[in-house]
Amino acid sequence: MTAHPGRLAGRYVAVVGPADARASDLATAAEVGRLLAVDGAVLLTGGHQGVMQAAATGCRDGGGTSIGLLPGLDRGEGSPEHTHLLPTGLGELRNGLLVRAADAVVAVGCSWGTLSEIALARRTGVPLVLVDPWDLPGDVGTVVGDAPAAVTAVHDLLPG
Repeated sequence: MTAHPGRLAGRYVAVVGPADARASDLATAAEVGRLLAVDGAVLLTGGHQGVMQAAATGCRDGGGTSIGLLPGLDRGEGSPEHTHLLPTGLGELRNGLLVRAADAVVAVGCSWGTLSEIALARRTGVPLVLVDPWDLPGDVGTVVGDAPAAVTAVHDLLPG
């Protein structure tokens, strides 16, 4: 299946969040992944379970393409819902690769690994949308309440 031509066609959007996610985060991530796919974006994730797997499942259900950038060297450790799994061998440093490969980042929920991706996006100027983040200081990005608002915010942050 291929993604549908849409406003985000040709764009790469990372969806990041905890591997040990809450049920609400999983539902939101799946819907974000589906909506991004329907809108033509290529989904990037960290390739594992939780928010990453849910987003990849949603992307698949929306007819899109998802790429998981794995921290280790074993492709078999990734979530099979992804279209492609790329072992990086970079450990947690793959978070930087994930953020820099993305045109925008959507963070769903939060964990220490997610917080590193949020910080990297802020420091490098990658447009950032957050759904239900931890209480973070300062202007951390665009905070929204649900999946449709997250995708709308991505539209607003990326030049058309």
